[in-house]
Amino acid sequence: MTRDDTTLTHSSGNVFADLGFSEPEASVHKMRSELMIAIEKMIDDKHLSQTEAAQVLKVSQSRVSDLRRGKVEKFSLDMLVTFAARMGNKVRLTLA
Repeated sequence: MTRDDTTLTHSSGNVFADLGFSEPEASVHKMRSELMIAIEKMIDDKHLSQTEAAQVLKVSQSRVSDLRRGKVEKFSLDMLVTFAARMGNKVRLTLA
């Protein structure tokens, strides 16, 4: 393929919508992934090991490993909100 054969497609701002998920599904996937990233950052900012994070989140170390590996499908939005609260944060939902 030459450079002239390249087609550029602009993102909608939600990779899940771009991948073909329905708008409601794409919104939930995006919220879940953003929360997962935020929780990972909280764990990193507190310099917690996976074992220590598991104690704070009240889950097994393997669940923290799933979180760290980005296994979005293994976590409900409710669970991720609970994790954020257990890390000492509040989650606020804003409707656009």
